[in-house]
Amino acid sequence: MSSSISSVQAAAVSSRQTGGSTRQRRRQQWVAGVAGVAVASRHVAVVVDRVATLAHRVATLAHSSWQLQLANCIAVSSPSTSARPHHNSGKRISTVTMAGLSLLLSVALLGGVLSFAPSFRRTGKIVTQIHDSEVSASVDEVVADETKRYVVVGAGWGGWGAAKALSESGLNAQVTLIDALPDPTGAMPYLSSTGKPVEAGTRGFWKDYPNINQLCAELGLDEDEVFTPFTNSSFYSPDGLEATAPVFSEATLDSILDGVPLLGDVMKSGFAQLSGSDEFPQLPSPLGQVLATIPYFERLPIADRASMVGLLLATIDCLGGSDDVKMQYDRMTAHELFLRFKLSERLVNDFLKPTLLVGLFKPPEELSALVVMELLYYYALAHQDSFDVRWIRNGTVADSLIQPLAAKLIEERDLTVLGGCRVNEISLEKGDDGKLSATKVSYFDVKTKKMEEIETDGVVLALGCKGMESVINSSPDLARLPVFSKAASLKGIDVISCRLYFDRKIETRSPANVFSRFEALRGAGGTFFMLDQFQPDSLAELWGRDPDSIGVDEELGSVVACDFYNAGGLMSCSDEDIVRILTNELLPSAVCQFADAKLVDSWVGKYGGTVSWFSPGSYDKRPPLEGEGRNVLPNVKCAGDWVRMGDREHGAKGLCQERAFVSGFEAANSLMKDTTREIFKPHQVLAVREDELQFKLGVQANNEVMKYLPRFWTR
Repeated sequence: MSSSISSVQAAAVSSRQTGGSTRQRRRQQWVAGVAGVAVASRHVAVVVDRVATLAHRVATLAHSSWQLQLANCIAVSSPSTSARPHHNSGKRISTVTMAGLSLLLSVALLGGVLSFAPSFRRTGKIVTQIHDSEVSASVDEVVADETKRYVVVGAGWGGWGAAKALSESGLNAQVTLIDALPDPTGAMPYLSSTGKPVEAGTRGFWKDYPNINQLCAELGLDEDEVFTPFTNSSFYSPDGLEATAPVFSEATLDSILDGVPLLGDVMKSGFAQLSGSDEFPQLPSPLGQVLATIPYFERLPIADRASMVGLLLATIDCLGGSDDVKMQYDRMTAHELFLRFKLSERLVNDFLKPTLLVGLFKPPEELSALVVMELLYYYALAHQDSFDVRWIRNGTVADSLIQPLAAKLIEERDLTVLGGCRVNEISLEKGDDGKLSATKVSYFDVKTKKMEEIETDGVVLALGCKGMESVINSSPDLARLPVFSKAASLKGIDVISCRLYFDRKIETRSPANVFSRFEALRGAGGTFFMLDQFQPDSLAELWGRDPDSIGVDEELGSVVACDFYNAGGLMSCSDEDIVRILTNELLPSAVCQFADAKLVDSWVGKYGGTVSWFSPGSYDKRPPLEGEGRNVLPNVKCAGDWVRMGDREHGAKGLCQERAFVSGFEAANSLMKDTTREIFKPHQVLAVREDELQFKLGVQANNEVMKYLPRFWTR
């Protein structure tokens, strides 16, 4: 795979190296503008002083005029005929006096506005007060602080969120994004040894992804062109099809209630009369989820499913409680919680365990109960359709979403992207105020084989656990701080991604599928995705072929993406053995048609310790968004799906891509707040849908009850 910088990025770098670069012209224009504003502000101060003096003089004159007007009014009220000439004169004096008063009022208002004007600056709908000391700052002082240099380490969703917020803030800032990938911009596809595009993991996009959806709108992308329709997901075990997760937002009365024994027809008729439609109505959660999934569990009895009720109550208690309550749940394993609320063994083994293995990438005995509650909230308590999921329709996440975002930020905002670079050390210095500050980022450039340095005014660490460990281990200044040393102690999860290319099309019930309870998994969670069903219009590209090169009679077969999570038991196997496990054991056991298909090509990628592991007791070790805090190290922030966001926590807990993206916005907003006195435009964060009323009432009721009832089920 080529390690050269993308053509777009290279052009941007070349442009920045020339004397007449866009950045230099903008900087010169900005400096000239600042100088002009400073001079103008001095003139305004002189004018304000003169206006104040004039206002005082007019007030004195007005006082005399008011006395004269009062005397004439008295004369007008006299019955003497000799008063008539004075009556006319009084009219004239009264008019002049009123005009003088109007002038006085106008001048006073103008003086008031002008006197306050230097104290305020307006940006959009945001009005920010500026201290008097800032108004009197000299031009030289302003120019010296003209450019902020920010570094974002890591080009996942958190890193791109931070880079976007910093670049679009309106500040005169030089933003640099550093990542170890040869091309983090997505402009160069990641290819297998045989030239086929591949991707590390297949990622879904849930219903409540408002900020990623807004990104599509900002980039001028049609969501229907970027994403597939919302799709079903099927669960397979050695016994066959276990369950199918429906698309709640597209369910019909027939598809849901035909499978409900005894009351199905009655309920169908009642809903149809109420709504006048054959669509399944949006019901309060969890009632809607319960009814909608009744016909989709092939083997799991209703009694086993009903044993989950206690867990829903625990979810309300956990997510509606204080931080101390959340810590109590975090110290427990999900498995312990399942036992204490007496969930049926079959429910856990056949449904919850495989769901957690592919959702949070570990079995319940190795997961924090807190994080499991966050995931189950979306499945059962948020909204009826919150768990609806869709996938990338063409290509990969990188070339569908990241590449157009990167191109826009590079071309329009002068973002610098350094691919193939590994951050070695982040250096800190102590200021006169006793606070630490990151001043320099050192990195190794794989292309040039040289160590490089960037001076910086602020850093966003948008890293997973493995990247954080690497940076902290090589940064002694950061390692001395407890927040970062604890974060570096957390371990990640092993992942294996595969692509399989078959000689024929294979039809499956759902394009997205989960392996459950197979011995061949060796403790891992497993998924398989029929990419030819997700991307039927891009089949040639999936095979790495030019569409024009496909013969009339040539038929390309299915392309299957298979992922293993918690894959420690498979990491030591050879690529050939992993492919053999899939083609000889797992796939034919789930869908028998795979037994007749011939494998044409394959690719295997292994990624040790790269995915966040939300282990029991890990909550207080996860890095806060504020890093060590603004009172200790104000210019280093953290972003990613594992950070603790505090009072800026987003509603997308448990939804990793959306949460990571939003954490990048918030980290950048906080960094700019703590590193500049200039006015900037904070990046907007769109909230997910509000909790439904019954969930809010449940939280309130539970909090009242728990004032008197001990949580005997937590630690």
